[in-house]
Amino acid sequence: MTNDSSSRIVTALREWIAAAPAGARLPSTRSLVARYEASPVTVQKALRVLSASGLIESRPGVGTFVRAIRTARPLDFGWQTAALGSPPNRLQSSPATMRAATADAIALHEGYPERDLLPGRLVRAALARAGRSEAALSRSPASGLPALQSWFASELAELTPVGVTPPTSSNVIVLPGSQSGLSSVFRALVTAGQPLLIESPSYWGAILAAAQAGVRVVPIPSGPTGPDPDALARAFEETGARAFYTQPNYANPTGAQWPADAALQILDVARTYGAFLIEDDWAHDFGISTSSTPLAAHDDDGHVVYIRSLTKSVSPALRIAAIVARGPARERIIADRAAASMYVSGILQAAALDIVTQPGWQTHLRGLRESLRSRRDFLVDSLATYAPLAQLTALPPGGLHLWLRLPDGTDLARLVRDCEAQGVFIAPGDDWFPAEPTGPFIRLTYSGPNPGAYPEAARVIGRGLEQGRQQRGTDS
Repeated sequence: MTNDSSSRIVTALREWIAAAPAGARLPSTRSLVARYEASPVTVQKALRVLSASGLIESRPGVGTFVRAIRTARPLDFGWQTAALGSPPNRLQSSPATMRAATADAIALHEGYPERDLLPGRLVRAALARAGRSEAALSRSPASGLPALQSWFASELAELTPVGVTPPTSSNVIVLPGSQSGLSSVFRALVTAGQPLLIESPSYWGAILAAAQAGVRVVPIPSGPTGPDPDALARAFEETGARAFYTQPNYANPTGAQWPADAALQILDVARTYGAFLIEDDWAHDFGISTSSTPLAAHDDDGHVVYIRSLTKSVSPALRIAAIVARGPARERIIADRAAASMYVSGILQAAALDIVTQPGWQTHLRGLRESLRSRRDFLVDSLATYAPLAQLTALPPGGLHLWLRLPDGTDLARLVRDCEAQGVFIAPGDDWFPAEPTGPFIRLTYSGPNPGAYPEAARVIGRGLEQGRQQRGTDS
């Protein structure tokens, strides 16, 4: 039979369905074959067309039935505007780093390492063992599994110099990722309406968490060696702030690491003003030419609130981090955490502990260091060759990203669109500034998939910048 026969059956059945009640059973295929003098293949083809149109549904072993037709109508959520009122903060819902790239794109905008840089074998084995353990059927304490608390404390204790009292497991709060920890710290220690000093540029997630907590951010300029201690002291003096959020090791987005003497000067400033230094050690495991040296290892009087994440280095599917805090500050943070999430999945905690205590974990980190070095240098060389207008602010000694200054007058939004149209995803730097950007910047990751495509990505960026320069010359 031809397609015309199938169309004839579809038309006839549409008329039958229109007159039948919802849930009515269609005649059997055999009956339809006889009625329309068609082959079973033609009848089945007609039924597939009707099913794809949402007019009928097949129930295996029972038959085919008319579906209930739901009439589309406009939905009115206007009442919610009055119920919610004006938002206290205009929160960004879709930062550039979270844009979904197509499978064949060159993704230089994301913030997570690709699968080849993760300890996949360790993760899968640990999750399987955790699923067979008691953690699969029990609730963990609000502050975390004691063994995992001890691991976080001992890691920091190993870096603590003589004369400083190292942290203990009782100082540790396990988190479902560091982002939720930032929100809790800002709510518990800074509180809504109060000032929070923050490096500029700084991690966009911290800026977002501060806005969500209603905290008033005060930007502190920061360069390759960190902020100026005197400028930080003036900011404490002028604003009355009692907290400073910072990333002393491999800052996101710049990759900067503070020199040891500058770090201790910053800590002294916090002590002088009786303030908290909120240290985000997100990239602890991503050292390349250096290793992370937490400021928290030099503090035993509770000025440093230390956040350590395993999410990016272990797996984005295994969101585990920790806060190390002492004194009443810890009690306020744990109270906020209990209200926000009660406790962290025991399976994820057990798996994380399993991974970081395996001999293969240190082997993985050694290999990761070399992989990141190779990728970083290849991307830097590719940009120098094909996109010389993009100036690297400093070669990062660790982390996952390059921070590049573009020529003044660069239309950043247009550059991002033009690159994306050619399959290259880049992150505009504006998201990392708590106030107005100091110029046009982009952040590029060297930890994404397909590093072999770095030269092509650099060519696309370079052409976009060159075209922009020519356009500015024409306009002038």
